Amino acid sequence: MKGALLVAGTTSDAGKSILTAGICRWLRRQGVSVAPFKAQNMSNNSAVTPDGGEIGRAQALQAAACGLEPSVRFNPVLLKPGSDHSSQVVVLGQPYGHVDASNYRQLKGQLSGMVFDTLAELRADHDVVICEGAGSPAEINLRAGDFVNMGLARAANLPTIVVGDIDRGGVFAALYGTLALLDAADQALIRGFVINKFRGARSLLEPGLEMLRERTDRPVIGVLPFSPDLWLDGEDSLSYRDGAVLGRPRPPAGTEGLTVAVVRLPRISNATDAEALAAEPGVTVRLTSNPAEVAAADLAVLPGSKATVADLAWLREFGLDRVLAERVRAGRPVFGICGGYQMMSRVIHDDVESRAGAVSGLGLLPVDITFAAAKTLTRPVGDALGSPVTGYEIHHGQAVVDDSAVPLITVPGGGEGVLAWPVAGTHWHGLLENDAFRRAFLVEVAGQVGRDFTAAPDTDFAGLRSRQLDLLGDLVADYLDADLLTAIIEGR
Repeated sequence: MKGALLVAGTTSDAGKSILTAGICRWLRRQGVSVAPFKAQNMSNNSAVTPDGGEIGRAQALQAAACGLEPSVRFNPVLLKPGSDHSSQVVVLGQPYGHVDASNYRQLKGQLSGMVFDTLAELRADHDVVICEGAGSPAEINLRAGDFVNMGLARAANLPTIVVGDIDRGGVFAALYGTLALLDAADQALIRGFVINKFRGARSLLEPGLEMLRERTDRPVIGVLPFSPDLWLDGEDSLSYRDGAVLGRPRPPAGTEGLTVAVVRLPRISNATDAEALAAEPGVTVRLTSNPAEVAAADLAVLPGSKATVADLAWLREFGLDRVLAERVRAGRPVFGICGGYQMMSRVIHDDVESRAGAVSGLGLLPVDITFAAAKTLTRPVGDALGSPVTGYEIHHGQAVVDDSAVPLITVPGGGEGVLAWPVAGTHWHGLLENDAFRRAFLVEVAGQVGRDFTAAPDTDFAGLRSRQLDLLGDLVADYLDADLLTAIIEGR
């Protein structure tokens, strides 16, 4: 098989990322050399490549579906919003600068050639490249200069399928309207539709499928059922809404469970860190900005942030700084990750991200933070709580820790983070994905709050992620028209 495909969506969070991963896994199982590609991603959930580049987490997951290590070529442009009006631009894995909506329009013209060349290189190196669009291809106000949706499809002659989320309602109007708003040359590349998250009797849907085919002269390639087991590695901020309970909580392995409150920061980044906690039986993880919920939980987690100083100000505005301080005085655990760790410091010197200068931190850890112009992008190894651990770092802030402090992680040549129960913090993302560390960490948390909690001995987070990819491949194989999908990919 040789070819390529663009997976577009009627909206953000319609299912483009998981469908792309599922098609990649399906092809990989057939022995096809396949790679993912997303020309431009806008997300604060990111991953680090082996060569020290930064890409969207969705593309790292899609790479795993293909049996590949993540590469900056899979996501050449990453936009990381730091506010409602500006984003950091990451180009081929490295920070390029900050833009707002108006000056990014000018920058797009400079980036498009690089994006098209990168896709051409991937197509030369692999049998198939499955591309993911961004947002909706029918955002006609952004069509000029587009290089991620139909602009990419036109430049690379990519057959395109459009996925819509029936769970939101109005899926037929969304699919039909997406096609109708495109100009004739863009419409010519749309080869079919996929409906996502269907619940109920397929027979009730059939008349609509047939009418959509008659009115658009394009088939519905398949209808994917809603699957509650697909909850890891959410791409869109909608996946991590305030009040959401992560995963599928299960009964505890022992007598009592644990509750975890992850503070839902306005500019939360790598919220996926908390998913490993949610994978544990007996651990209920909720994203929340409610001070009462943060106060009541057995463990409070301050996650990463794309705008540390701004989100620290938000914490103070809503009284969460006082809640966290009271937790520490009462001996109730608080864990900070990356930006959350920085907020727990004594002082933050930021002349890079917010340009606010010296800002008082929460003072929960003996750490001072200074933001550097160069971004740290590494995949370190070490030992923590008696076990070997791995992780990844994505931050401008550099920590200076008091010599008397106990490091959370022992790394070659020194330490990383701070362990000062009931408080701990680290710049490492992915630390909780290490099974032995996570179990030891939760047992310690339980001891701090007096819970009779037993960590399940067999939770395998890497295995859980792999099984999710297999499930995605199964859904593609079982619910999409394989012959039609193959013909579309091959351009037939």
